Amino acid sequence: MSAPILFISDLHLSPADPATTAAFHAFLQGPARNASALYILGDLFEFWIGDDGLDEAFNAEIVAAIAQLAEQKIAVFFLAGNRDFLPGQRFADAARLTILNDPSLVQLFGQNVLIAHGDALCTDDLAYQRFRLIVRHPWVQSLFLALPRRWRLAQVEKLRARSKESNQMKRSDVMDVNTAAVASLMQQHHVQTLIHGHTHRPAQHMLPQGQRWVLPDWYQGKGGYLCVQASGISMHQLDGRAF
Repeated sequence: MSAPILFISDLHLSPADPATTAAFHAFLQGPARNASALYILGDLFEFWIGDDGLDEAFNAEIVAAIAQLAEQKIAVFFLAGNRDFLPGQRFADAARLTILNDPSLVQLFGQNVLIAHGDALCTDDLAYQRFRLIVRHPWVQSLFLALPRRWRLAQVEKLRARSKESNQMKRSDVMDVNTAAVASLMQQHHVQTLIHGHTHRPAQHMLPQGQRWVLPDWYQGKGGYLCVQASGISMHQLDGRAF
């Protein structure tokens, strides 16, 4: 039997949440060791503002743990999220992973599957989509990365506070994916399965186009992962129980 392929996202790892960091290490030493591949679909870190973040002990620890998994001949792939969309080649080399575009089409057990972080599908959130368009521009990113890390950190803290305040005023449905955007993306790529994170609303949605799986977020040691096998797809809590 072929080894499973696992998917995770929205861990938001930081020194402020040691329980989730411990859970991630346990996951890498447990379920991930029995997989043939691990896909990380964004927001692995609470923020990533450049590969000079590898100079920080916490970030270096996480990246080294991923590299140790890759050394076991388990392929690791990373797709940037809205919190860690500035990974570079130094990060990829240190973690021994492959950075993918968002979205990406992958073949899993003979079937084409579309994977994404998910934030680009929240098209009803017009303010966020305008912000996303600006910060994803290559020129803006190059300019940002050229600035001192201390300044970048200060700007990120301001943006996080502003985002938290703004989200409290938004309707819940506005921050979820738009069904028309989902249908359009799946039709564009001719797929019947879409896997994404971002919304923190883990579920399986049956659609006219096929199925949409939303990955669970991690917080205070709790979380989960998606398991894709030749026999089908299932979602699990970190202790292995069905989600």
